[in-house]
Amino acid sequence: MQLIFSGYRSMNLLFDLNWDRILYFATIVAGLLAGAFLGSFADAF
Repeated sequence: MQLIFSGYRSMNLLFDLNWDRILYFATIVAGLLAGAFLGSFADAF
């Protein structure tokens, strides 16, 4: 049980240290998806 708890604490620490990188990556992915969605309408015009 202690091993599971220490693993959870270490993952929580990694998330606390890298939340801005995760947000940065999510923003890039959202932008690419939005561009692909808008690009799919290019042949309609």
